[in-house]
Amino acid sequence: MNFRHIHYILTVLREGSITAASKKLYVSQPALSQAIKQVEQDLGATIFDRGTDPISLTYVGQRYVEAAQAILDIDRNLRTEIAETKKEVHGRLLLGISNQRGIQILPLAIPEFIKKYPYVKVDLVEYGSATLERLTLEGQCDLALITTTEKPNHLHYVLIENEQLVLMAARSTDLAHRFADGEPIDITDAEKEKFVSMSEGHSVRIIQDRLFELHHMSPTIIMESNNMEAAKHVAARANAVMLIPRVYVANSMELLFRVQCHPIRNNDYERHFYLCYRKGMYLTRYMEDFVRIVCDKLGVPFNLPGQG
Repeated sequence: MNFRHIHYILTVLREGSITAASKKLYVSQPALSQAIKQVEQDLGATIFDRGTDPISLTYVGQRYVEAAQAILDIDRNLRTEIAETKKEVHGRLLLGISNQRGIQILPLAIPEFIKKYPYVKVDLVEYGSATLERLTLEGQCDLALITTTEKPNHLHYVLIENEQLVLMAARSTDLAHRFADGEPIDITDAEKEKFVSMSEGHSVRIIQDRLFELHHMSPTIIMESNNMEAAKHVAARANAVMLIPRVYVANSMELLFRVQCHPIRNNDYERHFYLCYRKGMYLTRYMEDFVRIVCDKLGVPFNLPGQG
C-alpha cells in the first residue's frame, strides 16, 4: 500500500465525494480519480460505489480501509514509541470534545496538563459525540470525551460519569403547571409542548428521536442547535421543553428559577459519559497523563483498558 493513496482514499470517504476531497487535498479531480483507479487496478476490484451520495465503500473498499487503518496505526505507534525512547516531550494531542463538555472539563484539565507538558500542543476537535466517535475510529482523534448509548468494538472506553436524561420544562409551560418539579412523566405528556432540540447526530437527539418514534409522536420543534448551552436558555425563555442531561441544568444556577426537570418513565435508552480511544493505538505518556488528570479532576478511578 502507498501512504499517499491511503490518504487520498480516506479523505474521499470522509468528505463524501471525489470533488470535495480534491478541494480538501488541493489535488485536481482528474489526478485524484486516476490515483484511485490505479489502486483499484492493482486490487482488481472497485473500492468505491460511485452511485451513492455520499460515496460509499464496496466490500473490497471496506477491507482496504480496515487494512489501511491498521498500517497507519503501526506507523503511528512506531514513531510514537521511538519518540518516547528518545525522551522527547514534544507532541500533539488530538482531543475530541463537545462544546458543552469542553466548558466543564477543559478549564480543569488543561492548565495542569500544559504545566507538565509545555511543548505538547492540544488540538481540539469539536463536534457532537456521534461524530467524535466516528472520527476516533477513523484515527482523526487520539482521545475523545463523548456521551454515547452504544460502544463500538474498535474503541476502548473509560467510564467518566453516569448521566440521567430528563425533560426540562420552562415553568410557564402547561406541563409545568400539571406536574410538580421532579415528578416522573411519560414522554407523551409533553406531546403538545414546543420542543427545543439538539441537532441530528447528537446523542441526545438520537435518544429523543427513538422516543418520538416509539410513541408515535411528532411534536413541534421550534429550534435545533449543536450548542446545548444556547439551546437550554432558549427553551427556558421560550415557553418550551427540552430533553437534556440533568447535569447541564444542575450546573446552571440561573436556570433553576425558570425551569423544572422531570425524569422520563419507561426510558430504556441510557447514555453515559466516556473517554475513548482506538484499540491498537499506542498511548504516549502525555496521553495517559491527560486521562489521569481528567479522572482525578472529576473524581473517578483511573483505569486504561488495553494498556500495561
